[in-house]
Amino acid sequence: MTQIRLFPILLLVLSAGCSHVAGTGRSQLNMVSPSQEAELGAEAFNEATADVTLITNGPEADMVRRVGRRIVNAAEVLYPDSMVEDDQWKFVLIDDDSVQNAWAAPGGKVAIYTGILPVTKTEAGLAVVMAHEVAHVLAHHSAEQISHALLMNGVLSAGSAAMGDSANRAVVMQALGVGGQYGVALPFSRLHEAEADELGLFLMAEAGYDPRTAIAVWERMGESGSARPPEFMSTHPAPENRVEEFERLMPEAMELYHEAERHRQRAKQSR
Repeated sequence: MTQIRLFPILLLVLSAGCSHVAGTGRSQLNMVSPSQEAELGAEAFNEATADVTLITNGPEADMVRRVGRRIVNAAEVLYPDSMVEDDQWKFVLIDDDSVQNAWAAPGGKVAIYTGILPVTKTEAGLAVVMAHEVAHVLAHHSAEQISHALLMNGVLSAGSAAMGDSANRAVVMQALGVGGQYGVALPFSRLHEAEADELGLFLMAEAGYDPRTAIAVWERMGESGSARPPEFMSTHPAPENRVEEFERLMPEAMELYHEAERHRQRAKQSR
């Protein structure tokens, strides 16, 4: 009897928390507000970077910030309805050559480890990784994971009261991966990873980075790490499947890339 009464309530919560991912149109469960995302993302970011060394100066740190800003500017063009507040974006470089990884926290926090730079090689290669991480933020994948985690734990609301409860807070932090080996590193689902690949490809194209670079970068990802792939690839689709998907999306991405380049050229000529 209890289950019968609970079912309509559950349906109401699910329908109220249903949104769509910009760029793919996929329906997702999201019971976390933008302000809660920002708060949780800041908390997760601060905890994940508390015991690491951040590189704040030099050409590599400058490149990370420059690429991040270009990707965000592209996102403002392609997916304006999904944007977080401009001043919430933060792009940092973590000094750890042993870690081939990158991660994103909700609300616009993105971290890159120096260990992945030999794989990305160039600024365009770095854009592949950073666009992928920005796509996670824009698609609210962390909020979706939190919503599912709370729902599975019997919490039918992600409101401030529920989020403030210590037990629920632990569920939220676990969903964000805080406390894991590399901070905010709990793997997204393969669906989320594939979605971030797709959105990221178009983001880098709009930002003026040749999207064909993505195939070379992911091929190097598959070759690195010898018997074990880098952490960044741990839950991604198989490399050969990724390449096939990139090839399927490449004509549209290249069209976007060339159009963006024509727009930049016209803007230069008009100055």
